Amino acid sequence: MRKLLYATSLGAMAAFAAGAVSANDEIHKMAQNPKDWVMPAGDYGNQRYSKLNQINASNVGKLQVAWTFSTGVLRGHEGGPLVIGNMMYFSTPFPNKVYALDLSKDNQIVWKYEPKQDPNVIPVMCCDTVNRGVAYGDGKIFLHQADTTLVALDAKTGQVVWSVKDGDPAKGATGTSAPLVVKDKVLIGISGGEFGVQAHMTAYDIKTGKLAWRGFSEGPDDQILVDDKTTELGKPIGKDSSLKTWQGDQWKIGGGATWGWISYDPELNLVYYGSGNPSTWNPKQRPGDNKWSMTIWARNPETGMAKWVYQMTPHDEWDYDGVNEMILSDQTVDGKARKLLTHFDRNGLGYTLDRASGELLVAQKYDPKVNWTSGVDMDKNSPTYGRPKVLDAASTDKAGEDHNVKGICPAALGSKDEQPAAYSPETQLFYVPTNHVCMDYEPFKVSYTAGQPYVGATLSMYPPPGETNMGNFIAWDNKTGKIVWSNKEQFSVWSGALATAGGVVFYGTLEGYLKAVDAKTGKELYKFRTPSGIIGNVNTYEHNGKQYVAVLSGVGGWAGIGLAAGLTDPTAGLGAVGGYAALSNYTALGGTLTVFALPQ
Repeated sequence: MRKLLYATSLGAMAAFAAGAVSANDEIHKMAQNPKDWVMPAGDYGNQRYSKLNQINASNVGKLQVAWTFSTGVLRGHEGGPLVIGNMMYFSTPFPNKVYALDLSKDNQIVWKYEPKQDPNVIPVMCCDTVNRGVAYGDGKIFLHQADTTLVALDAKTGQVVWSVKDGDPAKGATGTSAPLVVKDKVLIGISGGEFGVQAHMTAYDIKTGKLAWRGFSEGPDDQILVDDKTTELGKPIGKDSSLKTWQGDQWKIGGGATWGWISYDPELNLVYYGSGNPSTWNPKQRPGDNKWSMTIWARNPETGMAKWVYQMTPHDEWDYDGVNEMILSDQTVDGKARKLLTHFDRNGLGYTLDRASGELLVAQKYDPKVNWTSGVDMDKNSPTYGRPKVLDAASTDKAGEDHNVKGICPAALGSKDEQPAAYSPETQLFYVPTNHVCMDYEPFKVSYTAGQPYVGATLSMYPPPGETNMGNFIAWDNKTGKIVWSNKEQFSVWSGALATAGGVVFYGTLEGYLKAVDAKTGKELYKFRTPSGIIGNVNTYEHNGKQYVAVLSGVGGWAGIGLAAGLTDPTAGLGAVGGYAALSNYTALGGTLTVFALPQ
């Protein structure tokens, strides 16, 4: 493993920001203003970091609730608000209402958009009816609806400017992810890996909604948008790289969903995202590496052509979706300034890559209990370079159909799911909400029928043996691949983190607490119990000279699906209902935006 050294991060990040202005006009210029929060992750690098420091480690303990807002929607609230000038915009779970509030007029509702969607999309949505937020660009608010409709709303009036259907819910495709605006395009992924959807990343024209390009996760080269220059770990992937790893036409129902977060480097002009699990969950039914599921993609946003790919979990046997966010930072590696990409995968490994070339620099466990692999082969001269070593005791493929493999860590929901981590350029640490959960996994044969679940496995989930906590909130050094500090939580930490220049990191808990901890030590500095469990993403903004911290509460998501959908069978919710049964003793449903500030 390479030893990665500290960098002069502030100057590097300033250069990263400055170079972006010429590349992407309006939205990137707006992101330089720390008073606003103009993208789902705060910036193109997905850092979830704010330069605001009015709230800091010395006074955060005095935080008070400034105001609240009820969304009027139950189920899991997995997004967060945008703040643009005096306006705040946010979305809800199905039916995907969008609210526009005027912060200068006592948070008055300026407009509300409520689409009319077929409720039959609800049972097709895996793991709750969540929505991860709206995006802004060109005077429009962009919403990805549950029925896969991407709609552009006039930011001033809420009127529909254009809309386009991104997939077919009748075949299992749904929309849960937040769009990203890049130049003159809006990028959006798709859900449906549990229904055998051939998943894709798609770009639409920002003014008209016209399809610009679509890159599938598996299939022929002209569909996945690769060419003879596309590489993996420095080597050309070759012709038919995906087709050669699927049996027959299985790639047509191969999954590889793209419902996670998207990031963008304007200097390299590359967008980054991950693809999810291959379909079905029964590995015996799909021999081969199943490329390019479980893959980090680096694509040109104008053409969709992939510059490089890296498959983290070939022939996935555990549903370790690779969709989690790609966090971009500029740091020094072995005395050389490099553009880095850090990714905390569902499979329990934290990866650091050079995002220009796709070179793998670090791959280490970020939860000590991960036991399906002994680690990744980091020998560049090895024929298995970059591949994880799968341990036989955790292999659901070797065990075969109708055999229950017990004690696999992490569980299918991963050491981290979509809940986004944060990065502080001041500490050069990543703050990661994690799941500390193991599982039993029994594959079984399943037949494909369009629009019907195509899972093929029964699961149960529980804390690691001898432990009771199901979550940790950790600080991670991406240069060494080591945990710096770790705070235990009773349940998985399913909210997005926020790091600030005030030396404070915020996150939410499934019981409903908003917590603030010291960025250097992890010491808890503040907590407040909101009306429901928090699976939303914390952000911050400044209005009239005052800094605020905002978070959506409303329990649900995969971990809270039992509460959200009223399920009681322990194996329901793909095993999560039994694992999180105790959550009902601590919280109940209800969507609320809670905004905090220091007292006058």
